[in-house]
Amino acid sequence: MAFIQCDFFSDVLELSCSMNVILPQASAEIYGMADHVHGKPPYQTLWLLHGRTDDHTGWIRRTALERHVSELGIAVVMPAANLSFYTNMAAGPRYYEFINEELPRLARSFFPLSDKREDNFIAGLSMGGYGTMLHALGNPDKYCAAASLSGVLDLQAYIDARGQDGTDMQHHIGPAFGDITKLKDSRLDLLALASEAVASDRELPALYACCGTGDYLLQSNRNFRQHAEEIGLPLTYEEGPGIHDWAFWDHWIQRVLDWLPLKTGT
Repeated sequence: MAFIQCDFFSDVLELSCSMNVILPQASAEIYGMADHVHGKPPYQTLWLLHGRTDDHTGWIRRTALERHVSELGIAVVMPAANLSFYTNMAAGPRYYEFINEELPRLARSFFPLSDKREDNFIAGLSMGGYGTMLHALGNPDKYCAAASLSGVLDLQAYIDARGQDGTDMQHHIGPAFGDITKLKDSRLDLLALASEAVASDRELPALYACCGTGDYLLQSNRNFRQHAEEIGLPLTYEEGPGIHDWAFWDHWIQRVLDWLPLKTGT
């Protein structure tokens, strides 16, 4: 695998930003890494989102992601998104537009990445799990599969559990969403967005969500699963032992990679 860090200027964000990229490499000389499966450009691509306490380096620094994808022949793009929740922030840059439009355009200009829907997948953890579902449900024409790991999937339940007036809310929810009392049933509410997506009759990505049984976001994930069942939204949902930590995510990202509808023999 080839690992590349890119620093570039974003016209949408009006600031310099970064992304890490993993690309397939055909080599039989990397000890401990598989060499018998190699992707051919343009590559299938996993857009992999970080959580609120991390950045574009988190997945590489804290998991064995590079080894996990070594046999798959896919590219992985990991952008930095600060505390945006992958939205056009109420008090900050337009990260929704960046992730949805500018990032794919720039990444594909730098690297041989496929722009076909069937070759593009999105996934993320915690805040990135929210961002995954936000973008997948809002832009079903861009991704054929989306996976959330320990995601903030019921935003209102998350806010209620932590208290609307708490310091935590003010520091990382307020800048992203603004008036948090107006989130419920808006297009930033994943439950409402899911209902809208189902009603649209558009072809939706395959959806997956997982959460640890000791995770403080477990109820948020169960609420999303229940809502999906009620509205007829197809969702593969799994729980397993674990909390909100990298040990859980390093294990479950492998399950996500197994679940993705990857092409073989490319």
